[in-house]
Amino acid sequence: MKDEQLYQVILAPHISEKSTQAADKHAQYVFRVADTATKPMIKKAVEKMFEVKVDSIQVQNVRGKMKYGKHPGKRRNWKKAFVKLQSGQEIDFIGA
Repeated sequence: MKDEQLYQVILAPHISEKSTQAADKHAQYVFRVADTATKPMIKKAVEKMFEVKVDSIQVQNVRGKMKYGKHPGKRRNWKKAFVKLQSGQEIDFIGA
């Protein structure tokens, strides 16, 4: 897989209350990833971008919310990945 494709797999870190708790309790980082991304692709992308070793990955497909009212519609579906690093590894978003 080419480097250009790897840089398009991870879209952004996902910061929320749940992701903060996952980081504190289980040393997991949460990323918003491309809809077509697979676990091996996500693992390669995280290891390449942040220069860390990945232990495991869990992927969750998030369904878009339905919107009602004056302008009804639906938000698009998206995918997030919970990435657990090997012991002693960490990602510094501030310094990166």
